[in-house]
Amino acid sequence: MAASDVVPAALQDSWGDFWLFRFFLNAAGYASIMVPGFLLIQYFKRKNYLETGRGICFPIIKSCVFGSEAKSTHPDDVSLAARNDTMESSTAQQVLKLLFCAAGLQASYLTWGVLQERVMTRTYGATETNPGEKFKDSQFLVFMNRILAFTVAGLYCALTKQPRHGAPMYKYSFASLSNILSSWCQYEALKYISFPTQVLAKASKVIPVMLMGKLVSRKSYEYWEYLTAVLISVGVSMFLLSSAPDKHLSTVTTFSGVVLLAGYIVFDSFTSNWQDALFTYKMSPVQMMFGVNVFSCLFTMGSLLEQGALLESARFMARHSEFAVHAVLLSICSAFGQLFIFYTINQFGAAVFTIIMTLRQAFAILLSCLIYGHAITVVGGLGVAVVFMALFLRVYARSRMKKRSKKLPASEVPVQKV
Repeated sequence: MAASDVVPAALQDSWGDFWLFRFFLNAAGYASIMVPGFLLIQYFKRKNYLETGRGICFPIIKSCVFGSEAKSTHPDDVSLAARNDTMESSTAQQVLKLLFCAAGLQASYLTWGVLQERVMTRTYGATETNPGEKFKDSQFLVFMNRILAFTVAGLYCALTKQPRHGAPMYKYSFASLSNILSSWCQYEALKYISFPTQVLAKASKVIPVMLMGKLVSRKSYEYWEYLTAVLISVGVSMFLLSSAPDKHLSTVTTFSGVVLLAGYIVFDSFTSNWQDALFTYKMSPVQMMFGVNVFSCLFTMGSLLEQGALLESARFMARHSEFAVHAVLLSICSAFGQLFIFYTINQFGAAVFTIIMTLRQAFAILLSCLIYGHAITVVGGLGVAVVFMALFLRVYARSRMKKRSKKLPASEVPVQKV
């Protein structure tokens, strides 16, 4: 009887640890919130609630379901205003601001990367007699990140002047869901592949984006975009093929890591595209951060409560104070990193931000190798160098194209797309 009781428990544990099972379990939790919400929204729209509604709940329902529908013809009004203020400041102030932005982004995301790898790949409470235990619930880490980001964004919106909000609140839920799933895939992937591999995969997501744009949207690209995409592919291939195979990783495990990385890229691409569409409403990036994180907190907390994982994760934090510190620091770095992203783009534009974050990716690989002992061969190192050279080439070529298009009349702008 004892043996027969142990086998089902072991099978249950193995299924509970399988990433695909957890993915569908989390998705079911999100669906239990989204489906009733969708039905309510359809009900209010069918009832023409905007015309017939009244009472205390009317402003809340109007904001959540209908919004003010006031779209901006210039979605970059807020960032352009901030950019104009920047142009009027002195060179010294500009340099100090740039150093502040670069230092804030590097400190936030380098610390976040180191802590992310520590939490997902190392044990807690290990002693000479006790091997310790690993933290397994990636969704709880996503919840921790989002609850602090929601708090920071809410305080920022309350303390600073923001544009009048016009978007229906429910529209944030789609970007929120894809954002949660991309973050979850990112955390889970570290259980199956190394952190440097994950960073390079993120750097190479321009390739599937271009492929999808060509196949689905019939987009055309410049020659230099194809060249840099090929260079990135070559660099990533050099790194992956030269990496020494881990004896502990099976083919199935490696395949799981690749699938999770692909999931991260797909969900992250959807998030950015949906957010671009939402910016047609007049809103600031911090308002976007607040709206997305409202639903992220709702989805993740609901799913964690339904699975009973919230209490289990809280008990793990109580058993291991070191993990509690790491989880809180991880959330702080994520929340303030987002604020630094918005501030840097508003002050200096996307090109400067891309350069800073590309450097951050290179530093993140170096830090991971130094702290956690990832071995990189000479060929692998050359592959990493090729990837980052291609990324910098993309930034340089894009900035040159923008300058040329501004100098030339619209009729004389050269178009060399295929």
